[in-house]
Amino acid sequence: MGIIYNQSTRVFHLQAANTSYIMQVYDDGYLAHSYWGKKINKVNEKNILSLRGRGSFSPNTSNVNKVLTLDTLPQEYPAYGNSDFRTPAYAVQLENGSTVTDLRYDSHRIFKGKPMLRGLPATYVEKDDEAETLEIIMVDRLIGLKVILSYTAYKNFDVITRSVRFINRGESKLKILRALSMSVDFNSSKYDFMHLYGAWAKERHIERRPLLNGTQSVESRRGSSSHQHNPFIALLSKDATEDNGDVYGFSLVYSGSFLAQAEVDQYETTRVSIGINPFDFSWLLEKGEEFQTPEAVLVYSSKGIGEMSRTYHRLFRTRLCRGQFRDKTRPILVNNWEATYFDFNAEKIEAIAKVGKDLGIELFVLDDGWFGKRNNDNCSLGDWVEDRRKLPNGLKDLAERINKLGLQFGLWFEPEMVSPDSELYRQHPDWCLHVPNRPRTEARNQLILDLSREDVCEYIINSISNILKTVPINYVKWDMNRNMTEIGSECLPVERQRETAHRYMLGLYKVIDKITSDFPHILFESCSGGGGRFDAGMLYYMPQTWTSDDTDAVERLKIQYGTSIVYPVSTMGAHVSAVPNHQVGRVTPLKMRGDVAKSGNFGYELDLTKLSECEKEEIKVQIAEYKEIRELIQFGDMYRLLSPFEGNETAWMYVSEDKTEAFVAYFNVLAVPNGPIKKLTLKGLDEKKEYVIQGSKEVYGGDELMYLGLTLPETMGDYSSIIWRLKSKQ
Repeated sequence: MGIIYNQSTRVFHLQAANTSYIMQVYDDGYLAHSYWGKKINKVNEKNILSLRGRGSFSPNTSNVNKVLTLDTLPQEYPAYGNSDFRTPAYAVQLENGSTVTDLRYDSHRIFKGKPMLRGLPATYVEKDDEAETLEIIMVDRLIGLKVILSYTAYKNFDVITRSVRFINRGESKLKILRALSMSVDFNSSKYDFMHLYGAWAKERHIERRPLLNGTQSVESRRGSSSHQHNPFIALLSKDATEDNGDVYGFSLVYSGSFLAQAEVDQYETTRVSIGINPFDFSWLLEKGEEFQTPEAVLVYSSKGIGEMSRTYHRLFRTRLCRGQFRDKTRPILVNNWEATYFDFNAEKIEAIAKVGKDLGIELFVLDDGWFGKRNNDNCSLGDWVEDRRKLPNGLKDLAERINKLGLQFGLWFEPEMVSPDSELYRQHPDWCLHVPNRPRTEARNQLILDLSREDVCEYIINSISNILKTVPINYVKWDMNRNMTEIGSECLPVERQRETAHRYMLGLYKVIDKITSDFPHILFESCSGGGGRFDAGMLYYMPQTWTSDDTDAVERLKIQYGTSIVYPVSTMGAHVSAVPNHQVGRVTPLKMRGDVAKSGNFGYELDLTKLSECEKEEIKVQIAEYKEIRELIQFGDMYRLLSPFEGNETAWMYVSEDKTEAFVAYFNVLAVPNGPIKKLTLKGLDEKKEYVIQGSKEVYGGDELMYLGLTLPETMGDYSSIIWRLKSKQ
């Protein structure tokens, strides 16, 4: 267990829970990759690398070793220009304009624990014996470039994390053009490529396709991780399913522009890499300066996609998310956005809160429109002062009135943005991202504040903190409703302009870290037009994210199912909204809307004062039921049973760690006439236990439920849902 180095063979063997990751220092200091997969106890040194001489179009790096060509050597952190024609992990430009570098092994150190990454989010350990870390120092002696490759192997997870630190030890400036967080060479191309794609209101849909010759990639050039692609990819063996087969997952702990790709070369090997998008990126390293890449989290599963997901869930829930709320069940809330949009006053808000209290809701969230002159989305971002026309007695008075009802109070902010029609912009027009003499492109009538600037970061910290200090707030929804254009900073010199987007992310992380640390009693939820920045980087600071602006129950089946490929249920905000749905116009039953939303951090987003008495009674029941099962749902193990991407039905379930309790949800989108009798086979139970379904006296064996299955009752009408609660007799 841990990390072993064989000095005679120069082999590094990293062992996580059930995983081995093996490298070797080959020939004259090249760091070669040998294996990543199911744990191997002992490796024959002659079986580490298998190389073969190739033709002249794969040049020999060594005049002595004729089988050595970097064009075929499986490498840990490859460069371009020195006989490897495949995609490089990094590229550095010298002052003479050349980009040829040659990193060789210099030394290494192995130690218990896991260090933090300066200025960046990353997974962590609470005790040093939870993991071991290997730092391999690579150097290019000609130019004085030092590169530290960092690997951490977790003891209790099938997880290897990787990151890279560049240090300029030379006398001349160096410019980093490409700095990915990891690269892995596989000796085969017989895999499928899986990623999560989408758009606003239909985020994180699953796509799986065979690897092809050439490069397959997903990326964001938007300055955020984006609605369009998530910073995650996976390679799947051809036979991989939810429950079987080899799966290799790659997740980037970063919230900005990224690149994730797999390249199949002429010899049918595959190079996978992920990191900051090199598009429109560079970073100048003066003598003695350093650059740290974000962390990549690598997960191996020999038991299919589902086990990979549960590994990510456990790791991200317990060793990425932080703070008081990491292990706390989340409150049931009502948000006024779809109830009122910008049109509200204090009396209207209090009226919704009163009904919410009667129904069992625990938290009221005041969304956009409470500040400046904000009657629509064309003004006031940046002016974080309450609108006394709507709230004549102020925000604090409203919060206290909500508190007196017995509810907590939450508030919406969009701190990273500024409206051209705002006092802030009139005073500081230079504070936004912009390029001199170019038009400033607006989106949703707003511009982006330049968080690469220290003065801008301080303004955000102070303006938001002043409200959080003076108003009794228990929850903050932190929104971001546009992507970057005209990416430039007035404070950066010419040669550093392409650093702006990454410096923005460093500034954002600094701002969020400061605010969340100063107000640990507040539950922070990130948002970007819903799920436009649902990534591991944001979860380090805020333990949950608004999953999507689309609250339609049918669309949420795909969105929440796809999100669960990487992210735990405890991070997903899920609300019941009014019908016809405001995004797609669909009318679905309140029961289905409730059952879908129960499969996340539960809440409502509608005008509770307009409900019928019958609807109120149904919601009371939904809330009471969720309070009984929310710990199970938010912190249990999730198993996906039926995929909405493969048919008309969706099903998933949650199982407690001790396997004594489970919650199962089944959804049928469109009614089918005279359909077959179906059984739903469950997962994750203890086959030796007996289970009782709540509301029934019938007893089922765990093995029976997982192998024979549970007969689905006949349903009538479109948009039907069925839920079961199971408890073991033992």
